[in-house]
Amino acid sequence: MADDDTYCAAPDTRTSARDALGLTSDAPATEGPFAACVLCQEPTEYPESHKGITLCPVCAWQEAQRSACSG
Repeated sequence: MADDDTYCAAPDTRTSARDALGLTSDAPATEGPFAACVLCQEPTEYPESHKGITLCPVCAWQEAQRSACSG
């Protein structure tokens, strides 16, 4: 049986969803102000004038995964 301290001491090699998609929160906006994601408050690809619920690509992907698995 493996020692719990040894198992927990392993470095975390997982990447976050933002890293996997190549998104960084410190990237400068190339065009006008963008709407904030309603879940995480990160900038989205929609302008602030966009009506309706705005999700960033990461949250949109996560929501699609949740709805696909909920029969």
